[in-house]
Amino acid sequence: MIRQLHLEDLPRFEKMDTGIEDDYILAIFDRLVTGNHRLYGLFVDDQLVSTGGYTVFANRYAMLGRLRSDRSIQGQNLSTKLMTFVIDKALEHPHIQWVGANTQEHNTPARRVLDKLNLPSQATLFNATTSNVTSLESDSEPWQPIHDLKRKREWVEKTYIQSSAVFPLECYYPFPASEALFTDEHLQNWSFYENHDQTRFFIAKTDQKKYHYLHVVYPWSDLWSQNGLWETVSAAYRALKEQTGEETYIWTDLTREEVNLLPEDHPFTLPSPWILYGVNREDSI
Repeated sequence: MIRQLHLEDLPRFEKMDTGIEDDYILAIFDRLVTGNHRLYGLFVDDQLVSTGGYTVFANRYAMLGRLRSDRSIQGQNLSTKLMTFVIDKALEHPHIQWVGANTQEHNTPARRVLDKLNLPSQATLFNATTSNVTSLESDSEPWQPIHDLKRKREWVEKTYIQSSAVFPLECYYPFPASEALFTDEHLQNWSFYENHDQTRFFIAKTDQKKYHYLHVVYPWSDLWSQNGLWETVSAAYRALKEQTGEETYIWTDLTREEVNLLPEDHPFTLPSPWILYGVNREDSI
């Protein structure tokens, strides 16, 4: 039996033997069963043995996740059965136009399930973090902030929307770009900076995933040779760190090509890359 989980199912989740120590789901279970989140469970003989769900972003994207299985049933394809059900449930919502998942390269069990679900990979991104980009600075003038909403929209239209390029809406949550990601509220809240030639720009957003982050989004692969870019990032980071008064980092999402172009003395921590899988509604799943 498969059904949607609710807050009263927490004790059943706690009894699952997943082998995961300090599973973050336990701390936020109440949030994962309400609002724009859905969590489903597969039961065998009234025992919860597998979970999975999705979160809706921008009323258009359903990001799958929270895949857990009791070790007693691993290898029986029950997770695949559950996630097939979850995808069907997500697509019952007429506004959902894309379903996908983001998982680390080394997470072989999750990737195996996603392959069985016929979800193609769309991007591989490294979550590069640091608290000091001094080594990348070039003693150049910082870039100019963009305040005009029309100019901001021109940049995202040209670099993301027209090509459906992958855009990291939040840390850990990239999506194929569409107008739905770029609301007026987002564009007003995000800081945009443009170089003096008006040929390059980047977005600086704030996010919190345990720690505070200045999330830097730059649409090109030449970010290591752009004069003034890292001076601008550094100034924005210092302002955010002073504002939070807590542990704060710079986060930027890098392709494999961009990682390969990193200078040898780069300051970033580079964990195992994340692979984005996904499919549009009009494509077969």
